[in-house]
Amino acid sequence: MAKITSVWIEDGCIVCNACETTCPEVFTVTEETCKILAEVRVDGLHDTNLESKSPLSGSFGADLADQIIEAAEGCPVEVIKFVKV
Repeated sequence: MAKITSVWIEDGCIVCNACETTCPEVFTVTEETCKILAEVRVDGLHDTNLESKSPLSGSFGADLADQIIEAAEGCPVEVIKFVKV
């Protein structure tokens, strides 16, 4: 079973809401970009996670791996990146 250890948003998000529709437990779209929710991150921050690439906390990476991968694959500008183990 796949596990996502970290997920982040690179520059270039077009705020299309596809990721939030696919996996609202991890992604939230603002007026300017997509952000990784604080609740699912070890560092507890609410941003793109581009700089720190904070790991996902608890079992989020295992429980939501399929949805995170689906969101990344469905991103029309391919800015959702992740580490899978």
